[in-house]
Amino acid sequence: MTRRNIYKHTIDLRKLNIKNAEREEFIKKLEEIPYRGYEVEDISDGRKIVIVKPGGKQSFGRIRKEDFFVFIYDPKEQTLWQITHKQVYDDILEKSRENPKETIKILEAFERVYNGVDPDDILKDTSFENPIGENPEALLKAYKWIWGQEDVNYPTGKGRAMSWEGWEKDGDNWIKTGTGLEDLLEKLKKDEK
Repeated sequence: MTRRNIYKHTIDLRKLNIKNAEREEFIKKLEEIPYRGYEVEDISDGRKIVIVKPGGKQSFGRIRKEDFFVFIYDPKEQTLWQITHKQVYDDILEKSRENPKETIKILEAFERVYNGVDPDDILKDTSFENPIGENPEALLKAYKWIWGQEDVNYPTGKGRAMSWEGWEKDGDNWIKTGTGLEDLLEKLKKDEK
């Protein structure tokens, strides 16, 4: 996995519970969140997904005031890991080299989260064997919020499709990069046949 951005610091959090939903509905709920730090997901290993709003993101030259940071918080260690797309992609790529079949299952769960299913609802009837790297539960729960963040930051652009479908902005155009999580899922399924 690529280098992690980890900060050792205490953080004052308030509990916030927002279920995943269809893209526009989820964006609306996220934009209504007041500024501060929130504990938004519990991970079975004791860590938490937390968000801090505002995040200060600039997209296309303007600051997105409804942006937020997404962290994996370890209350025991008092650390905040600002997880990135590259770290998640690299982790899943490593999983695919170790156990392609289980990685397909993990990526299919990602697709369900992408389409608005809440990670907790998926985890009620699905368990994952983790071949290597980060806990799939943590990645699913982090991505729910990362995709929400992308939708808020790029409301008239590709939003969550940037990382799932592999889109990048090139001047005024969007180009497909072939490096989306969906691309990896399709490749693994094709290789399995």
